[in-house]
Amino acid sequence: MRLKRRLLALAASMASVVVLPLSAASPASAAPPTESCNIEHQARIIFWAVACAEPGEPVIGAFATWRNEPITFAQTDTSGTTVQAANYLTMMPNREGGLFSNYVQIGLFAEKTGATTSTYGPRWSELGENGGVTRAITQGAGGNTPDRTNHTYMLLRQDGGDQWDVLYDFNKVGTTTGQLPVPRGSANRLDIGLEVMGPQHLSIPRIDSRVQYMAENKTWYRTATEDVAQITSLPKCNDGGTAPYCFTAQLTGGASFEQWSTSKPGPTQLQTSPPTDTAPKNRSFTDAVPKVLNGVNQAALRHCLAEAPDTCLSTVPGLARCARTVQLCNAAAVSTASRPAFSQRSSTVAAEDIHQRAAVSFGVPVHKVQVNSGPGRSATDVHAEAGPVWTVESSAATHGLERRDRTFDGFRATYSASTDRLLHACWGQMCAR
Repeated sequence: MRLKRRLLALAASMASVVVLPLSAASPASAAPPTESCNIEHQARIIFWAVACAEPGEPVIGAFATWRNEPITFAQTDTSGTTVQAANYLTMMPNREGGLFSNYVQIGLFAEKTGATTSTYGPRWSELGENGGVTRAITQGAGGNTPDRTNHTYMLLRQDGGDQWDVLYDFNKVGTTTGQLPVPRGSANRLDIGLEVMGPQHLSIPRIDSRVQYMAENKTWYRTATEDVAQITSLPKCNDGGTAPYCFTAQLTGGASFEQWSTSKPGPTQLQTSPPTDTAPKNRSFTDAVPKVLNGVNQAALRHCLAEAPDTCLSTVPGLARCARTVQLCNAAAVSTASRPAFSQRSSTVAAEDIHQRAAVSFGVPVHKVQVNSGPGRSATDVHAEAGPVWTVESSAATHGLERRDRTFDGFRATYSASTDRLLHACWGQMCAR
């Protein structure tokens, strides 16, 4: 009842605006950004299967959805190697600075943390002019479990400035600080798809990503298929590529881009699925959740998220209006405390494990990385609720978590002492924000 009263009180304070429609296809015309997408996704140690869309008009919002698919890691010692997989929605608000412009990114991230351990869960990041920052998303229900539930990811430019609000399952989870204005004379770009490091050590089932964008008229559209570039930096499995060094990738939707489906087979011993129930789940809906929150019918939202989340903005009464004004829209995903991250590890993570892992992740010699003397509480925004953490930092030059031939001065990272999960990281001048 306390949660219900809190939600109702928040709802009473919100103002209403005009409902936003969803259009079937983009009214603009551009060209596929094949050259820039190909160049930006050819780093030597990262492999991508991405669809890059350039709608031909300024984009002020991006929306995507996919299921929490299980990812299988090799049960062997891979120390000294970063092994991870992520399915991301990336928004590049301003590309006038050329390649590797500032961006905002939100998606699902899984990382091998030891011989038999791994972490899994959503997070968002931004790259600024002089550094970057990554934050785990600890709010919401079920995001850190590979149970094939649907989740949604959204980026919305603020009406009063150049920064972007970040929404997960239709609730705000953060705001950028280092993005540039959306230019009037040139289109910005959004990418969606799979990013892999250490492909020989993991297997990824098919992930079906569906994406839309918001134009300046505050209407949601799908990009024309002719304006989408398809990039795979490993060969396609059905076109000469062999496991574990190949991707499957397919763009579907006819005249408009509706879905980008990707997967990556692993070595022979990883072909079977991990021991988890992979049937899609429907979350419980209890009396503690109000029937309507900020104009959004919560039962309709729950049903839509389970069955067809890419249609929710147009089919759930009040949802488009609520999301555009960055209100609390999804009552079932509200949490007053962070949820435990998915991990096989149950005891406190050793400082040396974190020490080595951070050095490899940030490309800094181990002797130049410092770990706090004992696990303590995090002072970083919501992660003060996450329990004991290890804090790691260095003043040495680092590529951060970006790894695209840029270096920055120093980094700081916070890891959960009980689950290994990276909760927060910054590098370069973004650490001062």
